[in-house]
Amino acid sequence: MEAQTSNTITLDSFAGKSVFITGVTGFVGKVLLEKILRSVPSVEKIYLLIRGNRRYPSAAERFRHEVATSSIFDVLKSEGEAEFERLCERKLRFVSGELTAERFGLSEAAFNELAFDVDLVINSAASVNFREPLDDALATNTLSLYTIIQLTQARKTPVVHVSTCYVNGYHEGMIAEAVAGPACTPMVKSKDGYYEVEPLIADLQARVAAVKAASEDSASHAEALVEAGLNEADRFGWNDTYTFTKWIGEQILMQHLQGQALTILRPSIVESTLHEPTPGWIEGVKVADAIIMAYARQKVTYFPGDPGAVIDIIPVDLVANSIILSAAEALGEAPQHRIYQCSSSSSNPVSIKQVIQYVVEEGKQRHSEYPNLFSGMPRRPFIMIPGWAFHAGLTMAYRLLAWKQTVFSWLGSTASTAQLSNLDTMVKLALIFSFYTRPRYRFSNEKLRALAARAGAHEQSILPVATRDMDWQHYLQRIHLPGLNRYALRPKAVKLSRGKVRMARSPVGAEL
Repeated sequence: MEAQTSNTITLDSFAGKSVFITGVTGFVGKVLLEKILRSVPSVEKIYLLIRGNRRYPSAAERFRHEVATSSIFDVLKSEGEAEFERLCERKLRFVSGELTAERFGLSEAAFNELAFDVDLVINSAASVNFREPLDDALATNTLSLYTIIQLTQARKTPVVHVSTCYVNGYHEGMIAEAVAGPACTPMVKSKDGYYEVEPLIADLQARVAAVKAASEDSASHAEALVEAGLNEADRFGWNDTYTFTKWIGEQILMQHLQGQALTILRPSIVESTLHEPTPGWIEGVKVADAIIMAYARQKVTYFPGDPGAVIDIIPVDLVANSIILSAAEALGEAPQHRIYQCSSSSSNPVSIKQVIQYVVEEGKQRHSEYPNLFSGMPRRPFIMIPGWAFHAGLTMAYRLLAWKQTVFSWLGSTASTAQLSNLDTMVKLALIFSFYTRPRYRFSNEKLRALAARAGAHEQSILPVATRDMDWQHYLQRIHLPGLNRYALRPKAVKLSRGKVRMARSPVGAEL
């Protein structure tokens, strides 16, 4: 390995260091932890903040049963389960705590002890729910960062914060790796470059309190808080509550970590691994996959969007590599604030039309290779249409189905509900994802590629971050779809003629 110089980023920065990671029970967090355990042997300790649950009350128990059992660790376990367990015993330290609680729910003494032992914080925790109640989204994506800040104050500990490219909201064109501002309602920007969001947080909390006071029960106020979050996000220039509250969180960190090393790493749409630890590994159903699966089941054949627009997809292992590389920089260089975007649209763009073409082609030619994904060979095309045409068509379709059901009731029979179910699926998916299928932006990753260029030869070989050489057709047809079929699906019940039940497959994390 090359010796570290002022211009070279190396993994030597991790030698003897203690790293604190949040979000390890999530998709990105698991890939990140696996990569560190496998490729950064010099790290001394890895603290994992994990909330216990009813079944596994402690962080250690939940890790052992819900994280360590993941197939993402199969390569590490290839030398034997016992060796993997010994590796975890040497490297891992478990913190049973709640991200949104004061001091993570730890005693003052335990929190201070942790703060003085941690050399780096990697915050990958988030609530990735586009339609979450405003109070919950604020608690996880924004207010929890005050505890992260508190943890780092004593030693001015570097922070790598995993955000999202979509904090850029409704902005259009080429989006730079820079502080994002509201696209709609103006806000005050400080002399240090961040936006003054604490008055906004107070206003949002007052809105939450008003909604709760006006609601009769928890169910009605949760629904009202979902609408409140969406309305506030749209008013300031964001599509959903998730990206809005993640943006507010970025401003909080920049305000309170002045003089400290802060790296904000923004991935775009994160999908299955490209290379490591095995190609195609994925957990759950992501943004693009929900629409792919709806088409594969022939529930959706029309969708609002711009087929010629570029969709920004990034494999999750490149995200993990970017986190590690930027963390090495934060540990080894002078403290400052940095923003990197882990993206593909500026250097190796793929259009929505191309993605559709590759998925449809694969479904028609090799659908039998994907028994958990395709219900059979797709008989209908997948067509992107303008939003106004999509909504006009939905209105006509609902009216036609209503008329059909009325006629059937006159005849004393019942109309099939399959078509209505398919329409409801299209409405649900369009409501959540249509913003991402009509993009008017591309995300620059020039600074991230410059960081990678400064890495040592060893680091460049094991920590690739760029998609410039990716073959999108090969990735989607030979890596991603097989991975989706293998890793992201679980059994569902299918009725047989005599009322027996056999097991098929259904999506994890998506009710289609």
